Amino acid sequence: MRYLLIILMSFSILTSMLHADEINLGAKAPAVSSVDHNGKPIDLGKALSQGTVLVFFYPKAMTPGCTKQACSLRDGWDELQQRGVAIYGVSVDSAATQAEFRTRHTLPFTLIADSDKTVADAFGKGRWSRQAYLFKDGILVWRDLKAATSGQLDDVIAALDQLKKD
Repeated sequence: MRYLLIILMSFSILTSMLHADEINLGAKAPAVSSVDHNGKPIDLGKALSQGTVLVFFYPKAMTPGCTKQACSLRDGWDELQQRGVAIYGVSVDSAATQAEFRTRHTLPFTLIADSDKTVADAFGKGRWSRQAYLFKDGILVWRDLKAATSGQLDDVIAALDQLKKD
């Protein structure tokens, strides 16, 4: 019985260490750094503290759903730029794969190579899925925990419009 209790306690501690708390609306942007598609260091926490910033997560570059999600935002680039929105895409792919994905689909925004899952952990993501987060001056103002593929742009625009009304 004692061994069972020790095993259960160990499992509980390990699980809590592996899964950070999910960030909620009103939370400060996580202070996290990684590398971009060029392999250069990027302080995402600093970037999120300046203006309106969209961070979207996708499981794997070059897959159909992830390509639709990224291309949806690419196609709305001009409108998002007019609204002052910076964009960062994040996946576990290497910097080289992110660079290839960016070039192949003419993506105008920065992609982050989160191979060690540091960024995902900072956002409290227990598993890789499509998600999107909108920050305004370092505060989380909108999140989509089941982000769309081809509809990602529409969801972001609707969120921006709603925030403007509030």
